[in-house]
Amino acid sequence: MNDKPSVDHRAPANARVQVDNDRVRVTEYRFAPGAETGWHRHGWDYVVVPQTHGELLLVGPAGEQSATLVQGESYYRQAGVEHNVINAGNQELIFIEIEMKAHVG
Repeated sequence: MNDKPSVDHRAPANARVQVDNDRVRVTEYRFAPGAETGWHRHGWDYVVVPQTHGELLLVGPAGEQSATLVQGESYYRQAGVEHNVINAGNQELIFIEIEMKAHVG
């Protein structure tokens, strides 16, 4: 997931793929305080299902923005998002990311 090196040399988030087939990829992400995904671009539409509450720092082409994860409140993003996701809080953050590879039609 690290297409561009981290400037700040943060610890990487722990990513564990739970399902990966021709239709979806489901990955659990665990972030220690200050951990990051590294710069990446999403090739598929995806849904994030937060398992914990917490604060994220999102670094993208347009700059930085903060976001709050709310446990159990899922959100959807379309393919093409480019960013580095960083745990900006002081406790572990966990979310499930569901990437949709196939279109149903």
